[in-house]
Amino acid sequence: MSDLKERYTEVKQRVAEAAKRSGRSADSVYLIAVTKFAEPEDIRELIELGHQDFGENKVQQLSQRASVINEWLERMKRHPRVAGEHSDFDPAAGVRWHMIGHLQRNKVRKIADLVRLVHSVDSLRLAEEIQQIANKLDLTMDVLLQVNVSNEESKFGVPIAAAGAIAEQIDTMINVRVRGLMTMAPLAESPEASREHFIRCRELYEDMVRDGIGEGHFDLLSMGMSGDYEIAIEEGANLVRVGSAIFGNANQKESMTLETH
Repeated sequence: MSDLKERYTEVKQRVAEAAKRSGRSADSVYLIAVTKFAEPEDIRELIELGHQDFGENKVQQLSQRASVINEWLERMKRHPRVAGEHSDFDPAAGVRWHMIGHLQRNKVRKIADLVRLVHSVDSLRLAEEIQQIANKLDLTMDVLLQVNVSNEESKFGVPIAAAGAIAEQIDTMINVRVRGLMTMAPLAESPEASREHFIRCRELYEDMVRDGIGEGHFDLLSMGMSGDYEIAIEEGANLVRVGSAIFGNANQKESMTLETH
């Protein structure tokens, strides 16, 4: 078993256990594999293991990775491999890309037809730009409203007090569907420190569901990263964004490279 497969299997198991603790099934939680520190061969290996959801922080990197992976999938469709170790691999199933980092309005067009979900809508102006681009392309874009639950100046996101009103305005747009909320907890030594922030975001999410935001399709709560995804799932997240716990981080990769020379 490769190191990547071992890490991926462990994360999947931890997701399942955290979901069980919250009274849900493992398949109710979507694991977004964040490819920030991943090599193309790492992404391909994960796809061959049956994984479909991938997230990127930067527009250019998302565009480049999506292009490379789509080209590879097309080759695999034309020349399928014999089922074996990667028996879950179906190139026809494709992959789903998620934009999880800060999105500038002037870069919306570059990812509009590539992503399944934008996690990081942090202003009404950005939502309006997405609406304009999606209308021109005759498509509907699913988005999450990013909420700055911790009120950190260094973080993007709308204030808690404004979230409901902004979501209602997005809800009136023809080509944009607001599907739920996203938040990031402050960096902390202990994952447990994230819990209060996840609870607050979940409570806001539940309030907005009760208020009828999204007319039945407001059903996604994106919380938790490599250091705290289990806490996030325990507190209601059904999307978690995990990168280094699956792919390793930049320091680990640099160390491995030095050891091979």
